[in-house]
Amino acid sequence: MAIDPDRAFKPINIALLTVSDTPGPDDETSGDILAARIKDAGHRLPARAIERDHAAKIPSRLNNWIDDPAIDAIISTGGTGLTGRDVTPEALDRVKQAGGGRDIPGFGELFRHISFGTIGTSTVQSRACAIVARGTYIFALPGSNGAVKDGW
Repeated sequence: MAIDPDRAFKPINIALLTVSDTPGPDDETSGDILAARIKDAGHRLPARAIERDHAAKIPSRLNNWIDDPAIDAIISTGGTGLTGRDVTPEALDRVKQAGGGRDIPGFGELFRHISFGTIGTSTVQSRACAIVARGTYIFALPGSNGAVKDGW
């Protein structure tokens, strides 16, 4: 598909959330990869945070960013696996239900398709997902460096 040369690039403001059981700057390599890719693509990174895998704290952070007019989209990394600790998809459900949001099912499907080429059938363990809530697009990626590269 060709890109229309008359269509100007429009950078957007993307907030970045790392979800981790052990939050700390040394545990945020996937967030660092995404931050670099956001900036290298010409977009802006007005907010970045680390949050524990906590089903109530994640929606609070996301809702604050949704309400911030300086943020157009949100990408999270981590918390999308199958363990009991992984609660990012459930947190997105809370945001969606509270704000009349909608699922974007094709994102998770496409992510797993791309990821299959990298990690094979292990991709079925990913609950990567996306929603749109109150006009803000939110994408939840797994926390591995490979996954965020595939997701970007």
